[in-house]
Order: sequence, then structure tokens, then C-alpha cells
Amino acid sequence: MRAQISESVYNVKFYISYYDMYWTLEMASKLEDAPWPATKEELIDYAVRSGAPLEVIENLNEIEDEGDVYENIEELWPDYPTKEDFLFNEDEY
Repeated sequence: MRAQISESVYNVKFYISYYDMYWTLEMASKLEDAPWPATKEELIDYAVRSGAPLEVIENLNEIEDEGDVYENIEELWPDYPTKEDFLFNEDEY
């Protein structure tokens, strides 16, 4: 099964070589439950198995891989919004 996923990911990588990487909040949220810390290959495997949209897999394939291990989504998308970004005061409720 893993060989099939890797082969499938390779085909996707070839297909998306014409696109630029971009993230949206909805796309990045598909990786919130990923098994952090993770390598690029582990994140792609998780995205494929969890049914993430093709755009998420495309973005992961666009990452220049030097064997890095990513600790969280912020290392992939530094502008990923945090709770503080929403100006929501939880103390009021």
C-alpha cells in the first residue's frame, strides 16, 4: 500500500510542477491534526490518507526538501493565524 501512495504522490508532483505554492486557512487547517513533528514525505502521506484537497498535496510537494523535520504548521506557513490574530477575548464569555 505504501508503494502505491508514493507512486501516486510522485505523479502528483510531476503534475503540479507548473503551479506556485499558496496557502489558505481552510487548506492549512487540513494539516492541524498531522503527526507533528513530521517530514515532508510524512505530511504528504498524511494528506493523502486523510483525504485532504489536491491543493494541500500540491503545496506540500512544492516544498524544497532537504530532509527537514517540521514541528508545526507555522514552519510551513509562517503567517498561519493563531488565536491572538482573531481579536477574540475569551474572558468575556
